[in-house]
Amino acid sequence: MGVVVIDGSTVRDFVNDETAFTKSVDEQFSALDLNNDGVLSRSELRTAFESMRLIETHFGIDVSTPPEQLAKLYDSIFDKFDGDRSGAVDRREFRDEMRKIMLAIADGLGSFPIRMVLEDDPNSLLQKAADLEASKT
Repeated sequence: MGVVVIDGSTVRDFVNDETAFTKSVDEQFSALDLNNDGVLSRSELRTAFESMRLIETHFGIDVSTPPEQLAKLYDSIFDKFDGDRSGAVDRREFRDEMRKIMLAIADGLGSFPIRMVLEDDPNSLLQKAADLEASKT
């Protein structure tokens, strides 16, 4: 784990750096594309979100969420990513949704720097945003 100081402009600058953002998101996409077919299936995207345990914890404390509720939530997330309703998420769709997510995070962070603890994850887009800003100084 590492501690970074980050604000909305850090994340926004990363998203606006087309080369860095595209490279990072494409690396993340490739890591999630377990069968290397160039698209993310419903199960591949669900596996990724399950591994993040975004729903199963609340401020680090395990919570019980009914499986049916989790299935509905993961299906709705997949449907949001699958913009053309093809049943698979291609690289462009994934990149477009990740851009929206990162810009929403930037808006939520605002202009006041905060300290954030990030897990050691080579695909962490927030870490890459902080690294990009640090490389400018």
